Amino acid sequence: MSEATKIQNPFDDFILKYRNDPVLFVEKVFGVQPDDWQSQFLRAIADSNRRVSVRSGHGVGKSTAASWAMLWYLLTRYPVKVVVTAPTSSQLFDALFAEIKRWVKELDPALRELLEVKSDRIELRPSPTEAFISARTSRAEQPEALQGIHSEHVMLVADEASGVPEAVFEAAAGSMSGHSAVTILLGNPVRSSGYFYETHNRLKDEWFTLHVNCEQSKRVSKEFVREMAIKYGEESNAYRVRVLGEFPLSDDDTMIPFSVVEQAMNRDIEVDQFSTMTYGIDVARFGSDKSALAKKKGNVITEVKKWQGLDLMQLVGAIKNEYDAEESLDRPSAIYIDSIGLGSGVVDRLRELGLPAIGINVSESPAMKSAYVNLRAELWGKMKNWLEQRGCALPKDDDLLAELTSPRYTFNSSGRLRLESKDEMKKRGLSSPDLADACILTLAGDAAVGIYGSASGSSWTQPLKRLLKGVI
Repeated sequence: MSEATKIQNPFDDFILKYRNDPVLFVEKVFGVQPDDWQSQFLRAIADSNRRVSVRSGHGVGKSTAASWAMLWYLLTRYPVKVVVTAPTSSQLFDALFAEIKRWVKELDPALRELLEVKSDRIELRPSPTEAFISARTSRAEQPEALQGIHSEHVMLVADEASGVPEAVFEAAAGSMSGHSAVTILLGNPVRSSGYFYETHNRLKDEWFTLHVNCEQSKRVSKEFVREMAIKYGEESNAYRVRVLGEFPLSDDDTMIPFSVVEQAMNRDIEVDQFSTMTYGIDVARFGSDKSALAKKKGNVITEVKKWQGLDLMQLVGAIKNEYDAEESLDRPSAIYIDSIGLGSGVVDRLRELGLPAIGINVSESPAMKSAYVNLRAELWGKMKNWLEQRGCALPKDDDLLAELTSPRYTFNSSGRLRLESKDEMKKRGLSSPDLADACILTLAGDAAVGIYGSASGSSWTQPLKRLLKGVI
């Protein structure tokens, strides 16, 4: 008797009942009723659709549906290899793989006993090398991680597929060429380019595609939808992606594209503990505005926060508390503060307290006078360039995402870039980009990198103007 027969015999009835009906598997094995779109998704896989791509808003049950599909596939086929991937370790292990483990716990004890759950694998105990679910992070520099997946039955599940590098899909193509191989892509449609985008556009005839809108999902509360509409506006890319499950529009007049910020927030970048810390502080001008702090260590903005309703001395106290709370080696070497208005008073008082405060007048002339109207526009241009480099990262913060992707730009009669002012943004019904302005200030002291990146051959040949005459 073959090894395959020995393994399959105890499951003959189980396999016969569920092999071609994943919806029934979910209903009977887990005791839950899938949503309509989840049933469509599961049946598509069972109906020999080898390529399935799902774009959706936030919280509609993608991870749950994918977990059901993987466990159904693992328990109704042999030999079988399932690989699940995502762009970052947090997306993979804290989200999707954690969801798979949760559903393993919901299995009948007899089934659950057959599975061994490890940190990055779920194995069928009788044959751990021939039947498993393996979690592997998608990295452009290590595309080979998804190569060499060979079995009679293969399933590849890519979560947050917009962020999976093209090289990874190319590397996996050989493994997914078999007759029984199934490829599943899921995610928020954060980027209007790349392979995931193409499966819903140019390649849509080759894929079974689903689009899930939060406004129509019973898993998503009306309160969440309403809050997102109020917070970001129904015409914003944040609302399109997070709620409608639509790819972002390419706004030609938006300074920093949505996809650029989203990608920076989803990178796993290790903070260099020996790198320099800097603070950026945007001081509130009016009662509705908030004072904001951004902390940058090396090439990572590690933290952002806001304060509202603080007077000048209270704000100074809050900044001093942040400074004192840092380990001695992590205290900022420079605290860059927008010195317009009340900011100058904050700079003076922090200096009196012995902190390395530097006033930055963002309305002054830029270093690159031929390209930008003022220093604020130049620093935003520098932020755009910095974010486009894959070696940097931002904290995941929805307010910061919206603020960085909201300001528009125009060109004046001299061809210099002018960034939309805070007052102009408020007239459009948008909040002041306080966090975003704090972030751009963390870049104020770096005058060595060309505003257009190294590829252009451009570089700053002089210190930023404020370091000469703009320091208060």
